[in-house]
Amino acid sequence: MAVASSTIIPTSAPAAQTSTSSSSSSTTSTTGIANNFQTFLSLLTTQLKNQNPLDPLDTNQFTQQLVQFAQVEQQLKSNDQLASLVSIEKTAQSTQALVFVGQNVAVDGSTAHFDGNATWNFNTPTASTGTISITAPNGATAYSGNFNLTKGNSSFVWDGKGNDGTKWPAGDYKMTVTAKDSNGKDVSISTEIQGVVDSVDLTASPALLSIGGKNYTLDQIKRVVRPATSS
Repeated sequence: MAVASSTIIPTSAPAAQTSTSSSSSSTTSTTGIANNFQTFLSLLTTQLKNQNPLDPLDTNQFTQQLVQFAQVEQQLKSNDQLASLVSIEKTAQSTQALVFVGQNVAVDGSTAHFDGNATWNFNTPTASTGTISITAPNGATAYSGNFNLTKGNSSFVWDGKGNDGTKWPAGDYKMTVTAKDSNGKDVSISTEIQGVVDSVDLTASPALLSIGGKNYTLDQIKRVVRPATSS
């Protein structure tokens, strides 16, 4: 068990996923507009065929109807273009998700999956003295220790051994960090779990990345991390 600094490569947090209407809703909307378009066209041509030659359609009214005709046509084309953009965006998101497979990444959280080792990242706003506790799935304290925490990003790699040297079984373990600065004031420390992306589920929308048996979306990935070294 050891606290070791790691080189953390910041990565831009993926943009929040764009919410889109369901496929069935979009299809129904487009069909409705297309039906209205055909109805409008039929009414217009019928009106022109049956108008009184001695009292033809007013030019202003005819112009307004033509403008309406163009607006409906443009709306149909816009819907088709939006559908294409949504499809392109989904493909881009899937491609971006595949890039993370095999990468060591960090996401917000305090519960990491232990199977041989488990890694947590935390950020300390100022140098302080802290206590790190790791709790087992059954609620028992698997490990606890006091450490001098340096300012900035650090990683804690746990090899599964408790304070008495007992090796704990695989499972989901939770870390808590409490710290105080040189003046004895409490220091707030945020934690991240770290693990390798095992697979990506492209059938889900948005795509889901599997890390230690749990699923995360792209917007939950905070950074890509180089493996920590023990000291």
